[in-house]
Amino acid sequence: MGQGESELWLLNPQTYMNASGRAVAALCRFYKIEPERILVVHDELDLPPGTSRLKLGGGLGGHNGLKDIAAHLATRDFWRLRIGIGHPGDKNAVVGYVLQPPRKEELVLIEEAIERSLEVWPLIAQGNCQAAMMKLHTRDKEEK
Repeated sequence: MGQGESELWLLNPQTYMNASGRAVAALCRFYKIEPERILVVHDELDLPPGTSRLKLGGGLGGHNGLKDIAAHLATRDFWRLRIGIGHPGDKNAVVGYVLQPPRKEELVLIEEAIERSLEVWPLIAQGNCQAAMMKLHTRDKEEK
C-alpha cells in the first residue's frame, strides 16, 4: 500500500476463516508483500453494527481468523478494517451468533458501514492509511 503504487491483490481465502492465515501468508511470500502493506477486512464483535474502524496492529480480540493470520505472518503489524457486527451479550452465544446471518435491521447498518469504508478506499490504495483512518472515524462519529 505504498505511495504511487498501482498494483493490488484482492484475496478471498477459500479456507475456513480460522485457517485464513495460510492463504494470506502464501500470497505475501509469493509477491513479497510486507505485512504492514496488508489490509484484512473482518467482522468485529466489539463494535456495534454500523461502525467501522481502521487500525494498524494491536490485539486480536479473540478473532480466530486474525490469530491465524498473525501466526502465519509472525506479526500482528498488519492493517485491519473492522466492521462492527455487535455482540450477542453472552460469550457462550458468540459461535452461534457469528455463524448466523445478521438480523435485517443490523444488516442495513453493516452495509452502511461497508459503504462508508469504501469511500476512504482511494486513500488506503494510495498508502495514506492514517488519513483514511481519520476520515472514516470522524465520519462514523458524525453519523451517530
